Amino acid sequence: MSGSKYGRNIILVGFMGTGKSTVSRLLAERLSWGSLDTDEEIVRMAGKTIPQIFSEDGEAAFRDWESEAVREALDGERKIVATGGGAVLREINRKRMLERGWVVALTADKASLIRRVNAAAGSRPLLEGDAEARVTQLLATRRQAYDFAHAKVDTSAKSPEEVAEALLQGLPEGWL
Repeated sequence: MSGSKYGRNIILVGFMGTGKSTVSRLLAERLSWGSLDTDEEIVRMAGKTIPQIFSEDGEAAFRDWESEAVREALDGERKIVATGGGAVLREINRKRMLERGWVVALTADKASLIRRVNAAAGSRPLLEGDAEARVTQLLATRRQAYDFAHAKVDTSAKSPEEVAEALLQGLPEGWL
């Protein structure tokens, strides 16, 4: 892949509930590449669940774990990396992503996001309380957080399989 302006990984970013984890596994299967989910890596490295990290150590400690997970996940090539929704909040993470792969932002409309995250209630510390209000607030504060990505795919009305296919069709020329 020498000469490409992208590292040889596909990195999925986006708000929680956009389908990053599911789509990353489908893409990895289709391409016979490795699949890494930075949230799963954080749990492995910290020896705690994400809700435990947030409640015991705070969000700043979680973000430190997240930056380490991003760094480790992007070491090497031929991986599909699903990042946590907030991984893009630190400039060092965005820089690493852009250096190490083709970054795709998965998006979805607010109603789809609320429906999806409510299905995963209890596992998302940033949504404690009124999930709809928190989604609205977080979407507002992260409105441009994913704009650095090379490409965007709206997952609102697509199945994970359709999103994976759209990504495969949209790969930069000469990628595979």
